[in-house]
Amino acid sequence: MAPVSYEFSLSGRKLSAHSGILSLMDDMGRALALDPGMRMLGGGNPAVVPAMQALVRERMAELLADEPGFERMMVSYDPPQGNPRFLRALADLLRREFGWDIGPQNLAITNGGQSAFFFLFNLLAGHFEGGRRKKILLPLAPEYIGYADQGLEPHFFVACQPQIEWPQGRGAKVFKYKIDFAAVERALARGDIGAIAVSRPTNPTGNVLTDAEVARLSDLAAARNLPLILDNAYGAPFPGVLFVPAKPFWAPHVILTLSLSKLGLPGTRTGIVIAPEPIAKAVGALTAIVGLANGNIGQQLVLPWIESGKILELGPQLLRPFYEARGRQAAAWAREYFDAAGLDWALHANEGAFFHWLWLKNLKISTRELFERLKARQVLTVPGEYFFYGLEADWPHRHECLRMNFSREPEAVRQGYQIIAEEAAKATR
Repeated sequence: MAPVSYEFSLSGRKLSAHSGILSLMDDMGRALALDPGMRMLGGGNPAVVPAMQALVRERMAELLADEPGFERMMVSYDPPQGNPRFLRALADLLRREFGWDIGPQNLAITNGGQSAFFFLFNLLAGHFEGGRRKKILLPLAPEYIGYADQGLEPHFFVACQPQIEWPQGRGAKVFKYKIDFAAVERALARGDIGAIAVSRPTNPTGNVLTDAEVARLSDLAAARNLPLILDNAYGAPFPGVLFVPAKPFWAPHVILTLSLSKLGLPGTRTGIVIAPEPIAKAVGALTAIVGLANGNIGQQLVLPWIESGKILELGPQLLRPFYEARGRQAAAWAREYFDAAGLDWALHANEGAFFHWLWLKNLKISTRELFERLKARQVLTVPGEYFFYGLEADWPHRHECLRMNFSREPEAVRQGYQIIAEEAAKATR
């Protein structure tokens, strides 16, 4: 019997084609399942933070002991927009702590932050009535790899090349991307932008936009009647993996996304959207169509922490010290191994999240090829090219960067940085 030939729609072909996020998750999953010796410096998987996991285990025991509550959690569908008690508790917390004028109608739960952005981007960009077409503006490239292929149409993003600063002087080997607001205003002047989107801390670099930068982006969006989407998967108000001051931000035209993943609960797949009511309602409608309802476990697990406000303490007290220490140790290994290898290198300022963004100058190969060489030596990273989508010009800098997750077991990180230095040295000769 001849094999069946399947024809996919244009949207189906786009979504099922090779993508950076597919490659990243496939490599990570295969390595975890098939190669326990792989040094996992790729992906955004959080570490096992002992103090945090102890709280999770304690809370899980409470859920198991609550027979009616456990049955509701496991057997009942929640409304598509989320569990009413959870939505009410979170709205109350944000209103009480930050003075935000929101209620449960401004919130929607999704099956992870990735689903939230698929919904939001395709609600706000693409083709519109009258033949109009809108795009998502990324004011600071590089930006999160997981956005890149979420549009149902091609050429979905417009990105702005950043300015590069050396806050401690070039000898310190620390650089920082800054928003080029002149470039942002030129992009907005195109007239085809449907929303502005940025992550804070920025994935992949760990860059935390200042409060002033966020306020300026908000003003630019409001002046043009555009939503500003702030992805706070690592940031404020929780999980709070932030090493520099950053105030939580929301306004009536802002869409703020949060997640339970970086608290240490990626398996619950719980994303949170805080938005103008029509957008929150639309996200709930899309959830009903795509998946009927959201998972209950994440919402029930953290509900008491939200009702008490404890969830706002976990980042500053448990997560930030853990990841900040891991980042400092990894930076020390970077200085040791990269200097010894004679590399011309720098790391982006580590202001939040759990990544180092490595700039390797004078590479004679792309970081995609370097990635393959490292994978052959059991070091998994993420090549920088995947994070610069939406730029009109092929900026050479995009081929010189590598994202490394420093949250893994310290010895694996140390060995990984040592091997990266060895392979990068070969690629610069």
